[in-house]
Parts: sequence; C-alpha cells; structure tokens
Amino acid sequence: MSRIRIPSGVRLLGVTGAPGAGKSTFATAVVREHGGVVVPMDGFHLADVELERRGLRDRKGAPETFDAEGYAALLVRIRDADGLVMAPAFDRTIEQPVAGSVPVPADASLVVTEGNYLLLDEPRWRAVRDRLDAVWHVRVDEALRRERLVARHVEFGKTPDEARAWVERVDQPNALLVEAVADRADLVLDLTDWEA
Repeated sequence: MSRIRIPSGVRLLGVTGAPGAGKSTFATAVVREHGGVVVPMDGFHLADVELERRGLRDRKGAPETFDAEGYAALLVRIRDADGLVMAPAFDRTIEQPVAGSVPVPADASLVVTEGNYLLLDEPRWRAVRDRLDAVWHVRVDEALRRERLVARHVEFGKTPDEARAWVERVDQPNALLVEAVADRADLVLDLTDWEA
C-alpha cells in the first residue's frame, strides 16, 4: 500500500477489524504520516475487578466487556473540545485500562481511534459510530491473524497452549462478530502484504 489518503473533512477516523488484524499498527502509521493522535478503544476495557463482579472475566475482549457509553462520550468531548482532553489507554503488561494516558489537543487535525466493535449494529456501539467521520475496516490473511494473536498472548504471559485456547474460545467468536459487519465500513483494506 502506498501513501494513506485521508478524505477531506475527516477528523475523527475509526479503524476497525478483527483481533490481530493490525488495527493498532495501521492507526499508528496513519498518524505518523499525517500527524494527529491515536485513541485506542481498548482504554475502555472494564477493569478485571468489574469483569469478575459481572462474571465476564473469561470473556474479556467481548463487546459487553467494554464501556461503550464512556467511549462514545469521550469522542463527543474530543470533537467539541476547546482544550486538552485526556483519553485512557490499555497497558498490556498489566492487562488493564489506564486513565489519563493519551493527551488529545483541541487543535489535533486528525484523531484515529481503533478498536474491534466500531461498526457493531447495537445501540451503544452505534453511538460510537455516530461520532466518527469515517470508519475503515482492516483485515489480513486468517492464518496470519491467528498466528499474531497467539504470539501476542504468549508475549504477555500465557503458555502457547493457553494462548491457542484463548484465541479459539474468546478471540475467534469476537472476530466473527467484527467481520459480519465489515460491509458497514466506509473502506475495507486488506493489509496482508502491507508493511508499516
């Protein structure tokens, strides 16, 4: 893929795709090329203590394990801000969201937000989509995507067997949800052969 072109009038750009599709890497490349800031949806993961309270700890990463309403509210704040807005991020070393991690200046010409569920056709996720100027869906070869996921889980503490089991039990059902709504995207990009 050559130069990444941002359509005129797009300030809040969503990048979505299945787990392991390269959303974060692509979003970072877009901002590196055009300036701006990346705001990850993963900052709106519910904390493990809350997931345990709700009985969702073993489904972490599924749509119901995120604060979608808080995410939509942040996007409104970013769009309407006349000063600095601080957004949360997700720290993979502790597997927890961290508040106030990403500074978003009011004069940022581009804000790229990336996450799995930007196109889900559910009220709380439609509220997220409604705040974005455009949403691009990225995908890669399925075997490559799964390989990346297993490697990521191993890197952050799971055994290879635990990683493969998590991918099949949690990540794969989430991937199917995300791919089922890819036709709602403004643009679909295959990143299989793309290098950042």
